[in-house]
Amino acid sequence: MANTLFRLDELVRLRQRWSRALFRHVPASPEDQAAARVAEERLTEVTGFGTNPGGLRMLCFVPPGLPPGAPLVVALHGCTQTAAGYDLGCGWSAMAEHLGFALLLPEQRRENNPRLCFNWFNPEDIERDSGEPASIRQMIGWMQREHRLDPARTFISGLSAGGGMSSVMLACYPECFAGGAILAGLPYRAATSVAGAFEAMYHPTSLPARSRGDAVRAASAHRGPWPRISVWQGDADVTVKPGNATEILKQWLDLHELTLDKPDSLEQQGPVRLRRWRNARGQVVVESRDIAGLAHGVPLAPGEEAGQVGRAGPFLLDVGLSSTHGILRFWGLGTDRIDEPRSFVVNRQAATREVTPRLFGLVNKALRRAGLRSRR
Repeated sequence: MANTLFRLDELVRLRQRWSRALFRHVPASPEDQAAARVAEERLTEVTGFGTNPGGLRMLCFVPPGLPPGAPLVVALHGCTQTAAGYDLGCGWSAMAEHLGFALLLPEQRRENNPRLCFNWFNPEDIERDSGEPASIRQMIGWMQREHRLDPARTFISGLSAGGGMSSVMLACYPECFAGGAILAGLPYRAATSVAGAFEAMYHPTSLPARSRGDAVRAASAHRGPWPRISVWQGDADVTVKPGNATEILKQWLDLHELTLDKPDSLEQQGPVRLRRWRNARGQVVVESRDIAGLAHGVPLAPGEEAGQVGRAGPFLLDVGLSSTHGILRFWGLGTDRIDEPRSFVVNRQAATREVTPRLFGLVNKALRRAGLRSRR
């Protein structure tokens, strides 16, 4: 009985901490308000996309003149955020216009969740062809049919609760996605109740990789190939603890028949520890970016220069690192080059020299100098 009371007290404390974190009120400046209005006008709402069992809003952005066969990116906002605000912060529609892909931005309604969180923990919203996942899948199908998009190049990304729902979508519809990116999110079936959600966020359970992978295998009849996954996590995140990123990695590495403790490469890039795992063909199928000092939110590099996009705001953090660029590059929609395997030669003195072809980078640099491509 004493232990039960302790857990209830702990749950209340965690809820209070979460509420304080989400509802720190920072008044929007007139400039921010104007930018938000422009962001909302940039998106188009679609209502007739399907039966919508999850009761979500569908907003999208399709660049003018987008040709048939273009990719589709799905971006899921976090709690207290809107689709337009998330797009403004991350710069997804700006990159869609620049690189040539369609953008889908599902949005939560307050009737479903008062804090606008996607319900990644509700039993009816974490099953294939049920609730919110079914609504998002209907939106994807509508976009693919209406705009003649390439069904083999559909990608999904999300922050926090949006990251949790990205895990749900990747698990329930793995055949639908070429790749995913989860930022400060949680693994599939980390929780099946509100109480379990808070427990998973603050005290993630360490499970065997096989157990994590089996949860995804049980979600559909699909048996591979599996989507490529990029996981982003700050080590100063006190809202969704970093242990969740480890559980996400275990889940998808198990599906790709790889192991957590054997990455094919490990690099320290400033505050970022980048780990990559390759399949038998040498393709990077899972990557992890652990970011020192990053709190709960999307790492961004707002601005107009090369490698910059977006606008800082709540849970949209200006840290000089654009996750939007990094994710797109990982998916092969990148701003400079596809993340192809890197090649090295070793001389007689055991010194290494990289000889990876840089064709994409050289071509793009030439186009920028000629004024035929922007620096984004």
